[in-house]
Amino acid sequence: MSNTIIRCPWCGEDPLYVKYHDEEWGKTVTDDRILFEFLVLESAQAGLSWITILRKREGYRRLFADFDPKAVSLFTAEQVDTIVQDPGVIRHRGKIAATVTNAQIFLGIQQEFGSFYNYLYSFMPDQAPITNKLLSLKDAPTSTPQSDAISKDLKKRGIKFFGSTICYAFMQAVGMVNDHLDSCHAKN
Repeated sequence: MSNTIIRCPWCGEDPLYVKYHDEEWGKTVTDDRILFEFLVLESAQAGLSWITILRKREGYRRLFADFDPKAVSLFTAEQVDTIVQDPGVIRHRGKIAATVTNAQIFLGIQQEFGSFYNYLYSFMPDQAPITNKLLSLKDAPTSTPQSDAISKDLKKRGIKFFGSTICYAFMQAVGMVNDHLDSCHAKN
């Protein structure tokens, strides 16, 4: 009898990635502040690896007001200039400036729907998470009709760096979909 823990192979053996896989990825998030955190991080990830973003997560937390959307929505051009100079984040001016705009839009969605969570789940069948049956990574989709619809609506509202593939990664991260492999210990 083996004591080996079986995980989704994408997390490899990096302790930070393993911790993220085991403790966060695929677990349903209802807290809007955490949803905003993942909106920021996933938008920053566009074109990069997720481990790169995880390694800079604390820098994002420090520079983006502990992911407080109200505070971020009020950032000035000078604050954006300062953040662009800090190696604690991905120093992409467009992504950093978009985070401020995205925070403003996020707040508008909260006001319209009561919460960002309510907004997101208005796109989900039965307003509930989806658990996919996956035998291997190649079985996992990179986008779905739900991620297409959410990203299209967010784009129409002015959100940037959040296409359907990034949106689907966000959905996986915050447990809107559970894409742990069926053999993974974190599936349930």
